Amino acid sequence: MIRKIQKITIALFCIFMLYLLFVCVNARVYEQSAILQTCQQQVYEGDRSLMENENIGQAGLPDWQKEDILQGSSLNLREDATENSDNKKVIYLTFDDGPSKNTPQILDILKKYDVKATFFVIGNNTEFGKEMYKRIVSEGHGIGNHTYSHKYEIIYSSKEAYIEDTEKLNKLILESTGVKPDIIRFPGGSNNHVCWKYGGRDFMEKLISEMQAKGYDYFDWDVSSTDASRAELGKQEIIDAVIKGVGRRQKAIVLMHDSAQKETTVEALPEIIKKLKDAGYSFKILKKGSYTSHFPQYMRNGHGS
Repeated sequence: MIRKIQKITIALFCIFMLYLLFVCVNARVYEQSAILQTCQQQVYEGDRSLMENENIGQAGLPDWQKEDILQGSSLNLREDATENSDNKKVIYLTFDDGPSKNTPQILDILKKYDVKATFFVIGNNTEFGKEMYKRIVSEGHGIGNHTYSHKYEIIYSSKEAYIEDTEKLNKLILESTGVKPDIIRFPGGSNNHVCWKYGGRDFMEKLISEMQAKGYDYFDWDVSSTDASRAELGKQEIIDAVIKGVGRRQKAIVLMHDSAQKETTVEALPEIIKKLKDAGYSFKILKKGSYTSHFPQYMRNGHGS
């Protein structure tokens, strides 16, 4: 009888210890959850503060666009006077990394649909490349500098290296077209973290300041076609990414590519244009002083503000 009582006591003790362990584990999980919620709230409040500091909160933006900002999308910090004078829906198609064999096809499509776009070009010192620079400009499209080499290990090794590479391309474009670009797009965007490897976390902030001091405007994007996410993305995936990304935006800069591998981007372009026109959008080029998108600082340096 005594042994039976002892066994029951031991069993009850074990059950009690298991219960205590369960309570402790759940308390720890709750504590971690509370910490996470606090951190998320701090990030949210930090982003809200960023909006206010940049006058975004006071800019009359629709709620969906404010939420885009809070979720880490680019900040649309400026619109020129002509674009502010009406409430039209505007798309800024942009093509990076050309010219290539796909560039003439894209230009043909744009001409067919009477659409203007902006090409952030890289260096191509061939007769074909020079002819493409000329055609882009002569047909009324915007032309921007995406660096000559587009090699991260070169351009992001120092501010001087980036400037030298940019000016090398500007010289080529000027000789080919008579136009010297004053708009740029950083390879990888201003929020790329590859440059940290070469110049440190604050490198991009310093580079942006340097390029702005030299008179350049830089452009990130609101919507990615995702055509650079794989070597070759399906035509329909590109169409869907653009249309979904544009959503209810009043204005949007769309990132696409016209490098040699992006044949499905060429295939997707007519349908993208038609769908956006049907939705009431017109198309404009980017230029110095126009509507722009800049990724938030915390996305560029990882400092959280």
